[in-house]
Amino acid sequence: MVRASLAGVGVALAAAPLGCFVVWRRMAYFGDATAHASLLGVALALSFSMSIFIGALVVALLMALMVNTLLGRGYAMDTLLGVLAHSALAIGLVAASFLTGVRIDLMAYLLGDIIAVGKTDLVVIWGGAALVLALIWWRWSALLMVTVSEDLAYAGGSDPRREQLVLTIGLALVVAVAIKVVGVLLIAAMLIIPAAAARTFASTPERMALIAAGVGAVSALGGLQIALVADTPAGPTIICVASGLFALSALARTVRIA
Repeated sequence: MVRASLAGVGVALAAAPLGCFVVWRRMAYFGDATAHASLLGVALALSFSMSIFIGALVVALLMALMVNTLLGRGYAMDTLLGVLAHSALAIGLVAASFLTGVRIDLMAYLLGDIIAVGKTDLVVIWGGAALVLALIWWRWSALLMVTVSEDLAYAGGSDPRREQLVLTIGLALVVAVAIKVVGVLLIAAMLIIPAAAARTFASTPERMALIAAGVGAVSALGGLQIALVADTPAGPTIICVASGLFALSALARTVRIA
């Protein structure tokens, strides 16, 4: 439980600032497509006896770069992301079915297996979280400027395509470290829900990122405790707690407006 708690908090810290940009830039479906593609990376990593983190990271990054390349070439964003997200998930599932001589618990990769996190996994998760936080801290002002206005970013000397690449790399890193905790199907929820819940109480972008990290950490720790007592799957339970916190924030926002 200690290792599982540390893993959940690590993923929450990695996902929080990136999730804020996903919410601000309306990139939720983009996160889904990247996460679904990572299952193919898991299958390939197991086939070639590679690190699952490396396999998931490489394929998630390739998917994100493919989306960036194809956007603006006659495809509507929602259509393109829908096709790529579900295609990647289906290809990953089919590829996993061809694995021979390798035991694979598909549900663990789809819904997470945080209880089975080991010391090596913790090093990977916290190392990935540190990389994501360093990347976002380094490009924070430029990313905010691009999010507010691309024209303003150009005037300030920032290249929107470069900042999009930064977000793409960060998203691929989060996907790779979060597979063990919440699984391929729920990674996007870990990005979006804490950030959306934090939006009600934040007056600045920096405060929203901090509150989102807190919501994510509380969701991870609370979900683990509930899963232990109720004997429910840990990954989905974590997301249920996050959803409950979002519902409370939505209620608070409604009361404030009224």
